[in-house]
Amino acid sequence: MRAFRDNMGRPFMTIAACRNQSWFVCASFLLWFLLLCVYHSQFMVGKNLIALLGNHNPDIAVNVAKYSGSVDSVSLPKEITESSSTKLRDEGHHINVVFNDRSGDFNLRTKDVFGIQEHGIENFGQHSISKKELEPHDHNDQARDLIENEAQSDKNLVEAVDPEKYIDQRIKSKSDSCLGKYIYVHDIPSKFYKDLLQKCGSLSNWTNMCDFASNSGLGPHLPNFERVYSNTGWFSTNQFLLEVIFHNRMKQYNCLTKDSSQASAIFVPYYAGLDVARYLWGSNMSMRDSGSLEIVKWLREKPEWNKMWGRDHFMVAGRITWDFRRWTDTDSEWGNKLMLLPESKNMTMLTIESSPWNSNDFAIPYPTYFHPSKDNEVFQWQNRMRRQRRRILFSFAGGPRPNLQSSIRNEIIDQCRAARRKCKLLECTSGPDKCHKPVFVMKMFQGSVFCLQPPGDSLTRRSIFDSILAGCIPVFFHPGSAYVQYLWHLPRDYKKYSVFIPAFDIKNGRVSIESILQRIPRQKVVEMREGVIKLIPKVIYADPSSRLETLEDAFDIVINGVLERVDTIRRDMREGKNTSFDYAEKVSWKYNLFGTVEEHEWDLFFERGKM
Repeated sequence: MRAFRDNMGRPFMTIAACRNQSWFVCASFLLWFLLLCVYHSQFMVGKNLIALLGNHNPDIAVNVAKYSGSVDSVSLPKEITESSSTKLRDEGHHINVVFNDRSGDFNLRTKDVFGIQEHGIENFGQHSISKKELEPHDHNDQARDLIENEAQSDKNLVEAVDPEKYIDQRIKSKSDSCLGKYIYVHDIPSKFYKDLLQKCGSLSNWTNMCDFASNSGLGPHLPNFERVYSNTGWFSTNQFLLEVIFHNRMKQYNCLTKDSSQASAIFVPYYAGLDVARYLWGSNMSMRDSGSLEIVKWLREKPEWNKMWGRDHFMVAGRITWDFRRWTDTDSEWGNKLMLLPESKNMTMLTIESSPWNSNDFAIPYPTYFHPSKDNEVFQWQNRMRRQRRRILFSFAGGPRPNLQSSIRNEIIDQCRAARRKCKLLECTSGPDKCHKPVFVMKMFQGSVFCLQPPGDSLTRRSIFDSILAGCIPVFFHPGSAYVQYLWHLPRDYKKYSVFIPAFDIKNGRVSIESILQRIPRQKVVEMREGVIKLIPKVIYADPSSRLETLEDAFDIVINGVLERVDTIRRDMREGKNTSFDYAEKVSWKYNLFGTVEEHEWDLFFERGKM
């Protein structure tokens, strides 16, 4: 037999010897593989969990809970729970085991020890118990057999947990971040929302709402010929389409559930504002009330209602609260009585303007023209507003209210004209004018340091949020225009972002708006403007077709507020507390803002006869 030698004359291994060793290696590997296969077939159900995890601590105990016919959890003994945890959970196809070694940061997430599954190979270090391997027994038998097998192999493996003491752990992984945030959306009849949009031509007596209803309620894209806007995210949005925008944003919400029993709150997608707008002029009260009465009847008959008698339900009514508060049953009275129905008083009602004297409605921002789809669009716009040159001291976009004796708009218009170049006026009339064209409004606000926001037909106005979007410091004349309204979105310390001049002083000619604004120190103005610009993400509604990554928009803040409110009510009900307020409802504005009902300097503003 031929042998090979090296330079020193020492023989290498012969070819025959190499062949013999190769056969030996192959046979050894085959034997090793067969042993592992046999071991694995025993290992899947019957092996000791300690062997599975490679932990030789004899004090480890495994608790297997039976709940709804499935094996749900594995827990460790008391001595090591602070440093180790084991979990066995049924996820539909496989029961996962997770173990954290107390010796360090090692984390083994198991599916299949050899990385083999029915449909391919996965990462090494994972083991799974396939449901097919457990059939044909039901899950209760499987759990019982598993416990018995473990008890036989190791006496330290202990008994199953009492199902009555079992805490539902179905909500994990994604569910962990959604715990306490799940929202169930009622599948209401289409006539309460979808059919209204299909009849968009009849939603207003003066405006064709069909164009405004496009793009998920955002309206048509705005052209940017004059470079007033940024390149993307700007739409001709109608202020009364918030219901549609909000509903479409809700469809993108991360924590929706189809199981109402899991929900922390229940959303009712009724387009209340669009419904009543068809009948506000020239229709009798029966027509105005019909939709409201039908929807609350439908809700009342659902099993979800009985859980908290509607106190976990919420709804968006995209008009001011006074359109839903008709106090008498006469045709001459304005609006319908949605907000006054017993069912509505239990729900959380969201409107663009709430009642300072009632507790069941909460104001959320009017929609603006800006609906970004990315965080960078917001950041870029904020930076642009910081750099914006503002040559106008103050401005006002609006028209007079000659029929309202308490209105101060005539006085404001007169003072603006008297200030000449220091004030710019965009006067709105009943006919076509620049007030209804976003490019003129936004251009004026962007060039102004302060923007006057007096009450109009009601206490609030969309212009408040347009001015914030433009980085213009709002000047208020009534605390009901913003301070007692948008409590979830605006800072309680109103001096950080706005100026307050009492309307009574304007009406009586005691003060000059120009003088007050000019006396504010320059550094204070810079700080206030920065406070306004930081509010921009909080008062805009992002494009429903996308999702912001790090910023919370107005929708996100509303959801947080609703969930917190419902959670408080639920906790009070569980503890047997009275969920109704323990103060006169007419001073709810004071309690909500200050947490007290003691006398305040603003009391005079909220005396009904002096509004």
